[in-house]
Amino acid sequence: MAQIVPLNKRSKKAQKEYHTKQRGSWYGISPVTRTVPSGKVYDRNRVKREDCRALEKF
Repeated sequence: MAQIVPLNKRSKKAQKEYHTKQRGSWYGISPVTRTVPSGKVYDRNRVKREDCRALEKF
């Protein structure tokens, strides 16, 4: 029976191999384009959208 070696006791190469197997695939999609914009940052277009929505209600 094969003994299980703890991850921190393995070599760096074995650790890297383990972590690459654990990671998922993006299937050709760039993760850089999947960032969520911060709500704290001033966005001129967001202000315009909110103003237009406020005018549509009236």
